[in-house]
Amino acid sequence: MAGLPIWYELMIADPAAVAPFYRATLGWDIPAEGHAMPNGSEYREIKRADGGNAGGVLTLTQAMQDGGARVGWLAYFHAPDVDAALAKATGMGAKVWMDQTMPGIGRMAMLGDPQGASFYLMDPVPPPGQPDAVSDVFKDAPGHCCWNELSTDNAEAQIAFYNSLFGWTINGEMPMPGDHIYKFLDCEGSGIGAIGSMKPAGAPNAWLPYFRVADIVAAQGFVAAYGGTVLQGPHEVPGDDIILVVRDPGGAVVGLVGRKTA
Repeated sequence: MAGLPIWYELMIADPAAVAPFYRATLGWDIPAEGHAMPNGSEYREIKRADGGNAGGVLTLTQAMQDGGARVGWLAYFHAPDVDAALAKATGMGAKVWMDQTMPGIGRMAMLGDPQGASFYLMDPVPPPGQPDAVSDVFKDAPGHCCWNELSTDNAEAQIAFYNSLFGWTINGEMPMPGDHIYKFLDCEGSGIGAIGSMKPAGAPNAWLPYFRVADIVAAQGFVAAYGGTVLQGPHEVPGDDIILVVRDPGGAVVGLVGRKTA
């Protein structure tokens, strides 16, 4: 399905430094050893407690950082035809940061949208013997991502860009203070997140994934205990959920969401 989130990637300089944090908050396992990459980096698949994948960790080398790569979380959105999607995106002002095909993995490209928010396009290759396999990283269950939020200087322009690129539509909105907006995104019947204009002063335009935790109160305690910092929250949101926006020990910002308790 075009535009559906199919993978999440943490770009971080020291995966070992954040592994205990994510194990405590989300029950994930980030392996001590990674797969060697052609550029001298390493890649690690993140394993959920149920054995599935939550995404991956790409080690940021000094050369990558010198080239402009930054710590953070990025989402991969499905593009059945990456060439066509790239042509459309760049025609609307997006920049292409990387474009490659990995045998057995698929075709992927990292872009910056017209306001600089980074994301991936990907047409994955199904695992051997599983031609009908589909990604389950985006799901409303503990250990999975359940919301994708784009904070931007010009939400209406971003809505137009992603609507044209993926066919996303707006399915409601939440009242916000002042002239700010927060509009819900729908991808062919699935609510995948929102685009909003309440960006903190000085913060970059960026996508923020929210991962569901089993216990939001316990997760908040783990954030501090394992070297993280709470940046926003806890805030109650519609649906009897509580959210936190936190910075992990390696500097990446990530959202955590859990059910409200009595």
